[in-house]
Amino acid sequence: MSAIEQNRANTRATIQSGLLIGIGLMAAIDEIVFHQLLAWHHFVDARSGAFALFSDGLLHAAELLLLTAGAFMARSLLYERTFAPGHFRAALLLGAGGFQVFDGVVDHKILGLHQVRYVDPVWPYDVAWIGAGLLILLAGMLALRNARRRSAPQ
Repeated sequence: MSAIEQNRANTRATIQSGLLIGIGLMAAIDEIVFHQLLAWHHFVDARSGAFALFSDGLLHAAELLLLTAGAFMARSLLYERTFAPGHFRAALLLGAGGFQVFDGVVDHKILGLHQVRYVDPVWPYDVAWIGAGLLILLAGMLALRNARRRSAPQ
């Protein structure tokens, strides 16, 4: 990217679009793999199977909204030629990792909406779930630091 293009890049909006898409992608992976294919849990594990499926539908609708909003933002930035690819990649990782950690800590442990998997002991699954999210977050932070260094005026 040339110096003129770097100065024109809208890094804030690029990061916002990347965060939305990253959150949506990780929510989709969770919902498709762990809710549907493996059937380990639902978004809200309730006594009513109908409500559990309804909660999965709400999660699916939310992830689609996030993916669509992020994609339209990214498309607009590309059209305006203000898209910052390095910042976008970093934000994808930050959004995905942030979703994973939030889900593991808040949804699983604080709110108790569901567990990763209903086995005894559950802690290895919790460590793997939250640990994977933290690794993705770390990769996102490093990528953002590198993107900011590359786009800084020389």
